[in-house]
Amino acid sequence: MTAATVLAQLMAQEQARGVDMETLRAIVEEAGELGATRALTRLGLADEGAAGDVAELRELLKAWREAKRSAWRALAAWVVRMVWAALLVGIAVKLGFGAWIDGSGA
Repeated sequence: MTAATVLAQLMAQEQARGVDMETLRAIVEEAGELGATRALTRLGLADEGAAGDVAELRELLKAWREAKRSAWRALAAWVVRMVWAALLVGIAVKLGFGAWIDGSGA
């Protein structure tokens, strides 16, 4: 059972007892606001600068993700270059160009 379902059942039960629905809705709304305020206070996000702090953290997280993605791309490019270099060296040795390097070729 979800919290919304439980809340709806409790409100229906109280309405059946004769409690005014507007009063119930106001109580639920106030309880929600109080809970949200407490949660934000515990997280340290209840002050005036909280919105700016969260925006700054989002920008920092975005920059971190971009840097991580860039690092992986650079690593992949480096690996591809090393594979190509090894392939070219292998081809050169296979074709006899290795003799030019050690000076024994004529």
